[in-house]
Amino acid sequence: MVTVLIVDDARFMRKTLASILQNAGYEVIGEAENGQEAIDHYRTLQPDLMTMDITMPQMSGIEAVKKIKDEYPDAKIIMCSAMGQQKMVVEAIEAGAKDFIVKPFDEIRVLDAMKRVLG
Repeated sequence: MVTVLIVDDARFMRKTLASILQNAGYEVIGEAENGQEAIDHYRTLQPDLMTMDITMPQMSGIEAVKKIKDEYPDAKIIMCSAMGQQKMVVEAIEAGAKDFIVKPFDEIRVLDAMKRVLG
C-alpha cells in the first residue's frame, strides 16, 4: 500500500485530503502543520509520497521541499496551493516538487496527480 504524509497548516485541509486519499486506497501515515514538522516527520516515516502546502507558519512548503530533497533526492512531493499562486507553484517545482494540486481540492485532480507522480 502506498503511504502518504500530508502537510498543511489547516486541519480542515489535512482531513479533506486524508479522506480523498484513504477512500482511494492510500494509507495516510502522518500529518504535519508546518515545514519543520514536515521535515521531521519525513525523516521518521519515510512515506512513498508527501503532499505539501506552500504557505505555512515557521517554514514555507518551498523551504521544506528544498531541505527534504537535499536529504532525500528521490522524495516524491506534490505541492498544494490556493488559486492564483502560479509563481509559487513554479518555485515549488524548481525546488523539486513533482506536481501540484489546487485548493479547494478536487478529488479527480488529486488522484490524477497521485498517479502521475507515483508513475
